[in-house]
Amino acid sequence: MNLLIIFSDQLRADALGCYGNRTVSTPALDSLAATGTVYDSAFTPCPVCVPARSSLITGLEPQHGECFENQMPMSSESTFMDALTEAGYRTHGVGKMHFTPDAHALRGFQTRDTGEEFGTADDDDYLAFVAEQGFDFVEHPHGLRDEMYYIPQLSPVPEPLHHSHWVADRSIDFLREQSSDRPFLLWSSFIAPHPPFAPPSPWHRRYEPSTMTDPFVPPSSSDLLTVYNHLQNRYKYRDGGRDRRLNQLLKAYYFASVSYLDSQVGRILRALDESGLRDETTIIVTADHGELLGDYGSFGKRSFLDASARIPFIVSGPGFKAERKREVVSLLDVYPTVLELAGIEHPERDGSDLQDLPPERAFFGQYQEGELGLYAVITDRWKYIWSAFDKREYLLDRVRDPDETMNLAYNVRRRADLLSMRALALEHFEDLRDADLDSLASNSSLRLGERPSPEAVRAMQALGLDRDAATLVVRGGAWTPPSEAWRDERLETGQRLKTGQ
Repeated sequence: MNLLIIFSDQLRADALGCYGNRTVSTPALDSLAATGTVYDSAFTPCPVCVPARSSLITGLEPQHGECFENQMPMSSESTFMDALTEAGYRTHGVGKMHFTPDAHALRGFQTRDTGEEFGTADDDDYLAFVAEQGFDFVEHPHGLRDEMYYIPQLSPVPEPLHHSHWVADRSIDFLREQSSDRPFLLWSSFIAPHPPFAPPSPWHRRYEPSTMTDPFVPPSSSDLLTVYNHLQNRYKYRDGGRDRRLNQLLKAYYFASVSYLDSQVGRILRALDESGLRDETTIIVTADHGELLGDYGSFGKRSFLDASARIPFIVSGPGFKAERKREVVSLLDVYPTVLELAGIEHPERDGSDLQDLPPERAFFGQYQEGELGLYAVITDRWKYIWSAFDKREYLLDRVRDPDETMNLAYNVRRRADLLSMRALALEHFEDLRDADLDSLASNSSLRLGERPSPEAVRAMQALGLDRDAATLVVRGGAWTPPSEAWRDERLETGQRLKTGQ
């Protein structure tokens, strides 16, 4: 069985037509959904790039792969690419892999066309291509970041040189070289629609900004955010107040980036058809995480709310009929599914084969650890989140409140449900085994307007926030300051974030 993985960065599930979006046009991906299995409850194990990809390629949760943040090395365990290469597959990767600590590592691939977000023409195939086409004067071909991170931009390179077009070009070149004599794995990995949203001309005019709907900001938005949402808004320059026209422009350019990505997926699918190998190929479409895009008054990821953590997950090919499934699945399931399709024995990991999912399954997600940990447990009915820094629990009813508008964790009428979901978290996460969450949870009473302690202010400053922001996120209740060593470490992290490292 040939394998084609189409992967995108920061693509929320509801940005696709097949997931109910009535504005954005995604005919290529919708066609795969029409002929394959669409998973409506797919989540990332960690809502940030590197840990999500580490879980994808190894099938290990963040706590087992010991990768919780972008600056951390990925798990050193073997990958599904290792197993396929050893089994005789022709394996090739195109585009952004975000491998750490070595961005150019093969991690089991026989070959790669590298196209990461950072680098030079000397060590990045995409940047070398741009330079060869006479555009070496363009300093930021992916768009300008820093203060411009969430300012929509026109791509600084013409459409044929855009990274999404290049990923399709290199993928098509690979497909044209294949034959039925040897199975292949092709992983086509796009940067889009990761910010800055910089679609090429004329795609940047695909959607009229003034017609874009406002971000989803329910009355209880502030009660659903964690410290990481406030932190991201600060260092991504989105904490200066609401600008409706900018929000509309952001959404228009995000959707344009998605539609342009879809057009390039269409080119890859046509090349696969022309190769005559479509019927022998299983196609997996997914992403590392989503994008809040102004919902709840926040931007970026690092949240287990659906806008950030729910991802598209489509499998089209032999063995996957046209249907929609509500079972909770995740990127962890790619590892066993791919190797089962290839008929390769593999060690047991944290994921499950999509064709043999256990009943009444619970999903576990994690970002950071210890005093910084953000933990999630998701079932068909409930989503439970514990934010250690905020000392706050969240309980969301996925059936009665699918839009995620209300935290029921402190509603006495849902106490039994809270304890049931909490028990799953305490049993599963090693960090939480001895935690007394009834004592730790700080928001049983919110004394609005109470001044935070000096220790709290200093700790928040270590995360890159000032006194005003600390007042926003430290909201009364018992608060135990972290250790001096922890504060020193976060001061260093805060400085790196401020300088864009």
